[in-house]
Amino acid sequence: MNLLLILPILIPLAAAALMIVSWQWPRVHRPLGVGGAAGVLIAGGALLWFAWNRGEPLVLVTQMGNWPAPFGVTLVADLLSAIMVLLTGAVGLAVAVYSLGSIDAEREAFGYHPLMQVLLMGVCGAFLTGDIFNLYVWFEVMLMASFVLLALGGERSQLEGAVKYVTLNLIASAMFLAAVGILYGIAGTLNLADLAVKLDASRLDRPGLVLTVSMLFLTAFGIKAAVFPLFFWLPASYHTPPVAVSAVFAGLLTKVGVYAILRVFTLVFAQDPAFTDTLILVGAGLTMLTGVLGAAAQNEFRRILSFHIVSQIGYMIMGLGLVGRTSSVELQTLALAGSIFYIMHHIIVKTNLFLVSGVVHRLRGSYELKKLGGLYRDHPGLAMLFLVPALSLAGIPPLSGFFAKLILIKAGLEIGEYLIVGVALFVGLLTLFSMTKIWAEAFWKVRPEESSGDSYDRSVADSSPSDSASDDRRSVPATMLGPIVVFAAITVAIGLGGRPIFTLAEAAAGQLLNPQGYIEAVLQESGG
Repeated sequence: MNLLLILPILIPLAAAALMIVSWQWPRVHRPLGVGGAAGVLIAGGALLWFAWNRGEPLVLVTQMGNWPAPFGVTLVADLLSAIMVLLTGAVGLAVAVYSLGSIDAEREAFGYHPLMQVLLMGVCGAFLTGDIFNLYVWFEVMLMASFVLLALGGERSQLEGAVKYVTLNLIASAMFLAAVGILYGIAGTLNLADLAVKLDASRLDRPGLVLTVSMLFLTAFGIKAAVFPLFFWLPASYHTPPVAVSAVFAGLLTKVGVYAILRVFTLVFAQDPAFTDTLILVGAGLTMLTGVLGAAAQNEFRRILSFHIVSQIGYMIMGLGLVGRTSSVELQTLALAGSIFYIMHHIIVKTNLFLVSGVVHRLRGSYELKKLGGLYRDHPGLAMLFLVPALSLAGIPPLSGFFAKLILIKAGLEIGEYLIVGVALFVGLLTLFSMTKIWAEAFWKVRPEESSGDSYDRSVADSSPSDSASDDRRSVPATMLGPIVVFAAITVAIGLGGRPIFTLAEAAAGQLLNPQGYIEAVLQESGG
């Protein structure tokens, strides 16, 4: 079991090391990149299998170097951690395969593939660590890898986006580290399970100080997760790198910030959730609104999707905000399960939308909607592959996004938080508007050069659509289409048979709301 917890970190580390050893042969990096991501996916599946334990949730723990908690480095996997590692492997594998047809040789020569493995290692480390200082360390590993990936290629727009990205994230890191130092001064420990025990007593003596530290953590994690009003770095940067990089960023990086908020505010700062959860609920509503309004104002494919990342983060933290608004354990579990279900749905859907945008760019040479058009006529299969994640993001039944939103709406109505429910429904309508704008501009309308040219012969285009597609920039390789097809199928499958996914999310929520099992597993494992 000890090895199983280490594997999601060890596999990408080993893959990156092998790539560095074979630096002079960048083509060797391709199979190693796919193999490393596949290894993370398999390890994540095994973790989830053992953590679920045939319907009985378990907490898997290992103490590195046999140092007992809270003195050593602890790795922990409960259901939420295992789910996130599994999804990390899925996104990593999809993007690794997609990259085989989309990443240019120059970026490969400068280390694209090993950097991607380091990024996957950092993400998995953040999901599995049982120590808040090591959570900071894994955040920095992700920041270093993601910054280089963002700037790799040296294009002007990339460098501009990278500077904004790293500046705001360094501020978040500084705030995070300061909060860690104050927290250690209060509790004398940084192990998450031990902190949960120590702060329960410290809160009685220094409630103001504990609340202040919790707000520092919420701000730091809020920047990482792109929560209002700390989100503006994301739409300024995520549309600038190659689409494979944008896809993995969209699928995973902000989710690490959301995960940290869920973990810390159900385990460490869970003694008096009335104030913090209300603040989170207000932040959720404002994040939804500002993100979707920003998306509605954009006319560039990836910028629309980037603003929608912000908007959807609001749904992910909405469930946690609802927890503090009710004393009913059943409703708390339902709300938090909605957040977890939404995270699972969104990782697949948002990654897929960015992958589709890359195929559109390959065919038309632009992300600007006004320069696109005619894709439904020329590439009807791609149009259908876009509609699946687009309609799911908007919450149209019977796709995964409908059930993710339905759970949160149901929880909000039963708890009596009608304002946030109204905001969530309104944002869903504006999300549909944004997706239909992309559909109308990129897929449905005729190509601009066709509609503006007097010499263009409509009868020729109608009789032989393949001719109009002959001037597409390049053909699309199977390695780019394959991950899109698979993720679209997963989206449909979750929608049509989502009960097992909800059961899993509900069990994960139950573990978060009853942290005693986590605490006992970590401290008993250490002999404490």
